Amino acid sequence: MSTAAAFVAPTIDWAYLVPVIVVLGAGVLGVLVEAFVPDRHRRAVQVVLALGALVGALTTIVLLWGDVQELNGIQVLGGSLVIDPFGLALQGIVVVLALLATLVIADRTSTGQDAFAPTAAAVPGSAYEDLARRRGLEQTEVFPLVLFAVGGMMIFPATGDLLTMFVALEVLSLPLYVLTALARRRRLLSQEASFKYFLLGAFASAIFIFGVALVYGFAGSVRIAEVRAALLDGGGLDGMTGLVLLGLVMVLAGLLFKVGAAPFHSWTPDVYQGAPTPVTGFMAACTKAAAFGALVRVLYLIGSALPPDLQEKLVVALWVVAILTMVVGSVIGVIQTDMKRLLAYSSIAHAGFLLVALVGFGELSGFGVRAVVFYLLAYGLATVGAFAVVTLVRERSPQPQAAVESPVLAAVGSGGAPGSAGASGPAGGGAGEVPAPDGGAILGEATHLTEWAGLGRRSPWLAGSFALFLLSMAGIPLTAGFIAKFTAFGAAVAVGAWPLALIGVLASAVSVFFYVRIIVLMFFTPSPSSGSGGAAQGSQGDEAGGPVGTSAAAALAARVTVVRSEGFTTVAIVICVTGVILLGVLPSSVLDLALEAAKFRP
Repeated sequence: MSTAAAFVAPTIDWAYLVPVIVVLGAGVLGVLVEAFVPDRHRRAVQVVLALGALVGALTTIVLLWGDVQELNGIQVLGGSLVIDPFGLALQGIVVVLALLATLVIADRTSTGQDAFAPTAAAVPGSAYEDLARRRGLEQTEVFPLVLFAVGGMMIFPATGDLLTMFVALEVLSLPLYVLTALARRRRLLSQEASFKYFLLGAFASAIFIFGVALVYGFAGSVRIAEVRAALLDGGGLDGMTGLVLLGLVMVLAGLLFKVGAAPFHSWTPDVYQGAPTPVTGFMAACTKAAAFGALVRVLYLIGSALPPDLQEKLVVALWVVAILTMVVGSVIGVIQTDMKRLLAYSSIAHAGFLLVALVGFGELSGFGVRAVVFYLLAYGLATVGAFAVVTLVRERSPQPQAAVESPVLAAVGSGGAPGSAGASGPAGGGAGEVPAPDGGAILGEATHLTEWAGLGRRSPWLAGSFALFLLSMAGIPLTAGFIAKFTAFGAAVAVGAWPLALIGVLASAVSVFFYVRIIVLMFFTPSPSSGSGGAAQGSQGDEAGGPVGTSAAAALAARVTVVRSEGFTTVAIVICVTGVILLGVLPSSVLDLALEAAKFRP
């Protein structure tokens, strides 16, 4: 009778998992809070729990940095996670940006309204939704959803095998699908955006996992290190290295979908426009950072091990995607008249600029990785700050609040079908919105460009902050965006890809146009007078790059106001402004840390 082998308990270095455990554990606690904490205390507990978890995760990342840097990485959970300087740096960026985005998500107006619908599953404009709104119900489930998404984002760039990467992809994506559908205003648009995001995301996930299957068919493993070893040692299926190239391209397609690169970008404008504005800022900054972290790891560890002929084909494919992404984002962004769609195409263009830095993945230099790490932080700060500003700039009807019950006004104010304004109002506020001092009603965000005319005179500090974020995105000197673009294009020139860098400079010059156009509108274009109403807005449609619906604007007679809030958004904007300026004026220390993060390369 044979003796069974003794069970050997696996050794897990729990200390290196603490940042992820803190965030995901807080998400689980948030679910329990929803079940057991009374309604009147639930929101306060959720906000404190979410912010505390993110601060705790950031603290542990800082404490682990020296140890991880000295060891140059450690494998955890049998190699499923690799905690190295690069992975830890990306986790730190994700947590910092998520912390700022959570401040915006947690903020409410001075009347106690947040950006989320009282009941997500209710039909917009239905009696059930109107009843929930009148009773003052709140979607505090938003906070555990955000924490689960952040947990997936932290795992994503630190994965050591492709299967764990797929699990992290789903963990970060599923909460975002739900969050996208939770907008308090423009409910139909929000639900449509969520459905599009879910459907296209499912296709992208299927392509990703199919590519993982092909890579496994070649190497007999999904571990990134073992796939790389099989390529370098000539292992795997003889004469079938093309199989791993096809699998790698499919894996990259799934990752390029998450970063919003063309031709996988079609979801980006609709989702950015339809999602609650604080969630849009969260997605734009944090998802891009996590997805580019995973993209860098796959390219530098698997792509660089391909035979020279296959590696050359992959480089050509990256060139095509980078050029197409920059052109689509910059050129189509010029003709946009909605602020959130404009920032969506800006995000697409920035994905192209980031890809420029990655074309040299086969080289030994770490300049490309350094450029990506710095760029993600600089872009994330400007993006979270920009969307935070958008949440404070609202449409306001000069007419009495009861007038907003008109079907025409409801359609314009809520972004949905007539009658859907019931989802917009506060508790006990009828079909309207927050009462304005003059007896009017504050509606949703003022996203049409013409509505931003003259904002610099009414709220100079807010318009100035927004202008700074736009200038950083444009790459103007003395801002973080200039250093980010300089390092990205410099990394491409260092590997001989100067034509791609030149195209990036030209695309960046084109994108400057729509950034400067907004600044001109805010500071050098007079706002529509209260007496001219919609006619004034309609006359300025061509100045902003497109016509305004004159009849609807005349009926709404909307003006723009800056709402007062609890102050969380103001804190986030101040931190983002400070970060953008410091990274533009004193970038050397952060660039040195980013170069240290490049040590994960073989």
